[in-house]
Amino acid sequence: MNTYKRRDWLKTAATYKLGFFLSGGLLSCGDQKMKESYKVKTILLVSGWQDVNIGDIAHTPGLLNVLQTFLPETEIILWKRSKGDEVKKLLNKNFPKVKIIYGNVSENYEVDNPEVLEAFGKSDIMIHGSGPSVVGKTNLEAWVKYTTDKPFGIFGTTIQHINDDLRQLLKKATFIYTRETKSIEVLKSNGITGSHIAFAPDATFYFDLENKEKANDFLDKNGLEEKKFICAIPRLRYTPYHKIRKTNWTEEKIKEVEEVNARCKEWDHAKLREAMIAWVRETGNKVLICPEMTYQVDIMDELLIDPLPEDVKPFVVKRGYWMPDEAASVYEKAHTVLSFECHSPILATTVGTPIFYLRQPEDTIKGQMYFDLGFDDWVFEIEETEGKQIEDMLREIWTDYPKAQKKLADSMAIVDQRYKEGTNVLKGLLV
Repeated sequence: MNTYKRRDWLKTAATYKLGFFLSGGLLSCGDQKMKESYKVKTILLVSGWQDVNIGDIAHTPGLLNVLQTFLPETEIILWKRSKGDEVKKLLNKNFPKVKIIYGNVSENYEVDNPEVLEAFGKSDIMIHGSGPSVVGKTNLEAWVKYTTDKPFGIFGTTIQHINDDLRQLLKKATFIYTRETKSIEVLKSNGITGSHIAFAPDATFYFDLENKEKANDFLDKNGLEEKKFICAIPRLRYTPYHKIRKTNWTEEKIKEVEEVNARCKEWDHAKLREAMIAWVRETGNKVLICPEMTYQVDIMDELLIDPLPEDVKPFVVKRGYWMPDEAASVYEKAHTVLSFECHSPILATTVGTPIFYLRQPEDTIKGQMYFDLGFDDWVFEIEETEGKQIEDMLREIWTDYPKAQKKLADSMAIVDQRYKEGTNVLKGLLV
């Protein structure tokens, strides 16, 4: 059963079961108390950290899909942190039943929007969505302050650093699902243990939006044929946020970021270029260079195109910044996605396309999730990897593509199981 058919079946089966139970003989006697026990439960989800990264954008629809798949009878309110109009339109289009609210939280954990207070009163549970850390800590603190005894938890988040304030908050959590197992070790070392802590992969693994019309138009215009092109995504060791938005970085921090990026960028990307060159010369097929973050559009030529041999350059196509629905639709047609970024490969897995994650050590412990899901052979620790190793593995995949697709399907089955187990716990909390 493929990804989409399996998810459609889960949604249909769960909805049918609930509808049958509510309308069938068990409630035909008009037992009012039983009817009240089946009133719709409401989840408040805080998510949407930034809109300059299709991975961060994809967290939100991914978790909405998880919740709607495994908890179809619930109502969901999204407390969205980022305020980009394009992303809001994407969510409204694909999740019309989900109410989106905004609101800031003060240092004293007070909220400035009555809609948030209304959501606190209506919601039965609050969930912190996938992210690089507990980005929505203040949102959770506000929930604790205003609701006092309602449950809350974290779903698919990396927790790499814990200070005293965060430690106290996490000790109050009803459940903590980290997106890789290394975060569980961090929690344990900080005295936070229990059966309520588990591994639940980054919610991007359940992203299911598409924009095939836009994707196919781009592919047709650039002569990119289905399964006859690979995608390559560049990344600097540190994201240059000081060039993207206002930051509180010191001059010393900016200097460190720029020096490390300058020192490593050619060394890293030369290894990816080796695989690109082999692909073009041995298959005669194309390469699409595409971004996960906005700044990467500006480094494509320098790091992945200009240094290529002249006979390879005509086979290379570039794509500007895009939304994750179009990206996923393009990745579905790609043969393999090779990425220094963490989330473009995840988007590719959702549509059945093999992936390579070229992991830089500065990219936090989140990369452990690939090992937790059995993608060991497709993760390349870039400082321990030669370009030929990436090239050889890519050659192995194009030589036996069905084997790679089977390997991918096996790992995605683990994702399904982890989400099912996690949402089963949520079901118990929403009774």
